[in-house]
Amino acid sequence: MAPIAVGDTLPDGTLGWFDENEQLQQVSIHGIGAGKKIVLVGVPGAFTPTCSSQHVPSFIKSAEELKSKGIDEILVISVNDPFVMKAWAKTYAENKYVKFLADGSGSYTHALGLELDLSEKGLGLRSRRYAVFADDLKVKVANIEEGGAFTISGADEILKAL
Repeated sequence: MAPIAVGDTLPDGTLGWFDENEQLQQVSIHGIGAGKKIVLVGVPGAFTPTCSSQHVPSFIKSAEELKSKGIDEILVISVNDPFVMKAWAKTYAENKYVKFLADGSGSYTHALGLELDLSEKGLGLRSRRYAVFADDLKVKVANIEEGGAFTISGADEILKAL
């Protein structure tokens, strides 16, 4: 399956998310993104070094600037369960805007064509690292990393493209 690309429509998918009242919700990407400007931030795994120390913090630190440029939602997606994503989100006390969504089975990651097989490292099927900007579900920017790189999927690259 070809990876999601500029000009494509984001596929719909249902992901797990703990809301501000710590209630587990099932959210639809089309429900969140229709008529809005959103950024999907894909990471190989919660609590992993690059994801935790660089990738996700870049979006948390830049969230207000992204919002000022018209971004309605910033969604971190990982092939982890919602309880792991909730625990990971709590490690960012300064976070006000970034939502942490769980793609427990990896089905949404598969629909995006962004699976990463890390079975040789004992991690199973995960997600490639990426940042995708979509306006009313149409992909305008698709910054998809190769391997374990972190060069084009940070918040700065999305800000440059806005």
